[in-house]
Amino acid sequence: MDDVVVDSDELLRRIQRARAWAAREEERWRDRSEKPQSDDVGGGTEAHVNAVAYSAVRQVLDEVIEPGSHDVF
Repeated sequence: MDDVVVDSDELLRRIQRARAWAAREEERWRDRSEKPQSDDVGGGTEAHVNAVAYSAVRQVLDEVIEPGSHDVF
């Protein structure tokens, strides 16, 4: 992999794109978990797990973009 140097604005744009992607995936998997197909044995559970995983990614990226946006234990 080539060494690439990016400035802070480009890094923020990349993080925001990744956050938007995670939000779309979270919504897609959440929709699938709420409406499992009749022939999709266990698919509702898998979809729920994926939705939770993408939610965690989105929340982490939210915190990177805007520190303090989530409660910290």
